[in-house]
Amino acid sequence: MAWVVLVVSGVLEAVWATALGRSDGLSRPVPTAVFVVGLVLSMSGLGYALRTLPVGTGYAVWVGIGAVLTAAYGMAFGGESVTPLRVLLLAGIVGCVIGLKLAH
Repeated sequence: MAWVVLVVSGVLEAVWATALGRSDGLSRPVPTAVFVVGLVLSMSGLGYALRTLPVGTGYAVWVGIGAVLTAAYGMAFGGESVTPLRVLLLAGIVGCVIGLKLAH
């Protein structure tokens, strides 16, 4: 169960990071609200998962999921460049996250 909560929390990290970018310095109400709710849920889930998972593994997986999804969102919808090298490096992060799960 901790792994499921950790993955959902990693997805929520991407939600709050993206909302923070769209909030225009926390001046736009809807993205700011999404940021706050996403942040609270993401951190709560991370805290729950770290009750049973090692902190290093849990945090690395959480950050990895959030980073990859945030970067992928930026490439798909935010006008960030998509290059083979960027895709390869993001795939490497995904591989490392899977490796951490398998090694646990």
